[in-house]
Order: sequence, then C-alpha cells, then structure tokens
Amino acid sequence: MEVKKTPKANLENRRLLFVEIGLVAALLVVLGAFSYGTREKKTAVLADDNQVVEVEDMVPITQETPPPPPEAPKIPVLSDQIDIVEDDIKVDDNFMSLEDDANMGVEIMDYVEEVKEVVVEEEAIPFMMVEEKPTFNGGDAATEFPKWVQSQLVYPEIAKENGLQGRVTLQFTVNTDGSVSNIKVMRGVDSSLDKEAVRVVSKSPKWKPGKQRDRAVKVTYTFPVIFQLK
Repeated sequence: MEVKKTPKANLENRRLLFVEIGLVAALLVVLGAFSYGTREKKTAVLADDNQVVEVEDMVPITQETPPPPPEAPKIPVLSDQIDIVEDDIKVDDNFMSLEDDANMGVEIMDYVEEVKEVVVEEEAIPFMMVEEKPTFNGGDAATEFPKWVQSQLVYPEIAKENGLQGRVTLQFTVNTDGSVSNIKVMRGVDSSLDKEAVRVVSKSPKWKPGKQRDRAVKVTYTFPVIFQLK
C-alpha cells in the first residue's frame, strides 16, 4: 500500500524556519552568558592598629654657671699712727775697712791689646817675568847652576843596570834670602832618577835673590836635570 503525504505535512518545507529559530535561540544564550557576572565578595580584614611609637629621650637643658668675678684689689689703708721702734741693735766694733789698707786693695792695670805683626806671604814670581833675575855663584843661573848640578849628580846603580836615562823636570822657589825650597817633580823618568835630582837641588848653595822694583822677591824656577849613560 503506498503511503501518501500531503505537502503541508512535509517537514522539509519548514527546515529553513527551524534553522533560523535555532540560531536566534543560540544567540540569546550567548548574550545571556555574557551579561551574567559574579559579584565581588567583600572580605573584612582587621587592620593592625598597634603602631610602635618612638619615644625620644628628653635631654635636660643645663646652663653653665659663669665664673665669679675677680676680687677687687684691696686698697691700702693709710694710717697716721707712727710706731717708734727702739734702736737696740749692737754693732760689732771689729768692722774692717778696706779704704786705708793698701795691701788689701786690687791693682787695676790698663789693658793693652797686643798687636801681632801679620806677615803676608807674597806669591813667587816666575823666573821669566821678574825684573832682576836671581844669579847663582856670581854668574848667570842658566849656565852656572846646570854645571853645579852635573858635578853633584850620582847616577843610581839600579838605573844603570836597567839602562834608565832621560830628563827629570823640577820646579823650585828661590826665596828672598837666596835659599831653595818647594822642590817639586813636574815630569819624572823613574823614581830612582827623580829622587837623585831632588837630592842634588835641595843641597844647592844660596843664590842671589831676584828683585822686583828694587826689592827682593821670591822667584819660581823650572830646571831640567838630564841623566845620560855614557
């Protein structure tokens, strides 16, 4: 038997309507969910009102006591009363007076400062610069003194054995009295030859001193002593 349906009973014709109704219902549910909210619960909290109060130490204010003022100087009290004291002090009659005793006096002498004569040592003048040159043995020192030195020289044996010879240059001073001093070796050869040259010159007889402005002066003389083996 064939079942026949009427067009009004066919639900396919209302399918679109059902879909729209479902969408509207879903939209209302969503809107209701968004509009629903929870209320905030208020929680009572007891505040701690126990605050710590700092107590400041009160420092008492002290005032320094000023020092007492200095005492005023006492004013001397003048009195018109005069106390008379009896003079009962005994004086010793054995008092010795020095005015009339000549032996007890002190002799006062005038102080006379002793003046010492200061001798100013003059510097020696070089032989070539003196006005009047010193002489030796009554003649020219340039010829007479070398002759005398050569006659007094004794050649040291150690110098002979070693074949030592040469020129020893000496410097000495002819003093105002004609004596010879301050002998120095300016240029030596050997200690044996140097000592022999100094020995001979130190034995020199007195010279006639040189003069400068007609006055005897010290003169510095440079002299070579020649040692030569024969």
